[in-house]
Amino acid sequence: MGSSAKRYRIAIIAPVNTSQFNELLLQAVQPVVPPDVDVEVRNITEGHDCIESRTDWLHNGYPVVELARSLQQEGFDGIWLSDFDMCGVEAARECIDIPIIGGFPTSAFTALGLSQRFAILTILSSTLAMQQGHVLTYGQQDNFAGIAPIDCPVDQLANVDVVVAKSFPVALKLIQENGAQSILLGCTGFVGVAQKLSVLLSEALQDYVPVIDPNQAGFGYLVSLVRMGLRPSRLCYSAYDEK
Repeated sequence: MGSSAKRYRIAIIAPVNTSQFNELLLQAVQPVVPPDVDVEVRNITEGHDCIESRTDWLHNGYPVVELARSLQQEGFDGIWLSDFDMCGVEAARECIDIPIIGGFPTSAFTALGLSQRFAILTILSSTLAMQQGHVLTYGQQDNFAGIAPIDCPVDQLANVDVVVAKSFPVALKLIQENGAQSILLGCTGFVGVAQKLSVLLSEALQDYVPVIDPNQAGFGYLVSLVRMGLRPSRLCYSAYDEK
């Protein structure tokens, strides 16, 4: 008798103290979930119910680390941390031996596979400086065309039509005035927005404009790391010795 094909288990962490986004995040990645991958969504049970500032990000980071440890113990093969700003990801890599991936780098590298200059569409002015910092951290200054908020808090992102309507003029300006050739959605709460926004921009400009959904870009990349058996380098992330 032949052995059954291996199945992979991947967890999605919502790094917020609420389960209200869990089902939405599962729906967000469904288009890129392969048939041999089982997915579960978990949320932290401490910290803030949204991440809209550095303070929220810092407060929610350690609960992410603790949850990541627990998920490894449960036998998961990888973790998609559904946050463009990678809340807790760097610290978690010191504590677990499975890959954990956050939003910015995978979105940016996807954009750079499709264009040479990207811009970020973010939710609020309070996230601007934090996300500009990611560009510097990953050395993408020469490829960065700018960032702009649509002035829409996380708890209002569920109304996709309103979000798309707010996003379109801001994204168009980033393209026409800043020279952006692709757009990153700078919040994983932008669910169901990417394709609709891409269509509107492409129609307005009479040329195709890619809009990258961070959930799909990040989850798809994580699956490839899991299949290859890769995980964060211990030359970069020293194993944490809990005393």
